[in-house]
Amino acid sequence: MKKIITRTLTATALLLAANQAFAIEAPDRTECIAPAKPGGGFDLTCKLLQVSLQETKAINKPMRVTYMPGGVGAVAYNAIVAQRPAEFGTVVAFSGGSLLNLSQGKFGRYGVDDVKWLAAVGTDYGMIAVRADSPYKTLKDLMEAFKKDPTSVVFGAGASIGSQDWMKTALLAREVGVDPRKMRYVAFEGGGEPVTALLGNHIQAVSGDLSEMVPYLQGDKIRVLAVYSEERLPGQLAEVPTAKEQGYNLVWPVIRGFYLGPKVSDEEYQWWTDAFAKLQQTEEFKKQRDLRGLFEFNLRGKELDAYVKKQVGEYREQAKAFGLAK
Repeated sequence: MKKIITRTLTATALLLAANQAFAIEAPDRTECIAPAKPGGGFDLTCKLLQVSLQETKAINKPMRVTYMPGGVGAVAYNAIVAQRPAEFGTVVAFSGGSLLNLSQGKFGRYGVDDVKWLAAVGTDYGMIAVRADSPYKTLKDLMEAFKKDPTSVVFGAGASIGSQDWMKTALLAREVGVDPRKMRYVAFEGGGEPVTALLGNHIQAVSGDLSEMVPYLQGDKIRVLAVYSEERLPGQLAEVPTAKEQGYNLVWPVIRGFYLGPKVSDEEYQWWTDAFAKLQQTEEFKKQRDLRGLFEFNLRGKELDAYVKKQVGEYREQAKAFGLAK
């Protein structure tokens, strides 16, 4: 009888130990890397997570947001893969622009399979904006002037040639029969800098993402000429016309989310996916997402991994059409 009891206690102890081994606690230190300077879409993605985690008390200490500009995500991607691959508490923001760059091989020797794709937290849409006092009142006004003289309009964006902001502008150029190579295009680092340049009258139009314009919509400094969605968006954005309704066949959604280093353990990865599953159902998260001009788009784990790899393949085909990928 004693042997049976002893064996039972031993088995129970082993089971408890096993359960404890798999009960991963929240990381002591959390960090979100925004792969650009403050003020753009990566910044707002990190701030969304930072505030939501804090308000829902999912972590014990506030998440730190750090900025790692360079190559529109390339520097951060290389750093997390090569130098910080196993950091449980570190997530990196990504967007559709990151996936477009991956499709063109712009992240150096690393590809889409070299990180752990974690969660998508919303979708944004591309847009084009001018100063409020611009002579271009509609997208047609802008594109007619551009078609007549491609050098008369200087486009600015927070990314280089071949990026999604460039690609959106190139697709517009193609819509009016202008060779994209004739565009006057100025690349900045991050979404905040081109807005500053626009307000300073150094460029005539900004190609970017709508969420980056949300802080300016209530003022009288910037006018969004078009959003690249299938239909008009709800709420305060309902007054912004789509490119399609103005006769330009351009739709460009922008996914926003996070990835982890490649050597983060499966248990740690699962902790994050579970945390996002709970977080995205809370009213606090939904409120913060709405404040940042994002729309619901919740994917996690394997579903996100499959989506990302499919999207990279599609972007590669688009890039080939402009001679930007092999």
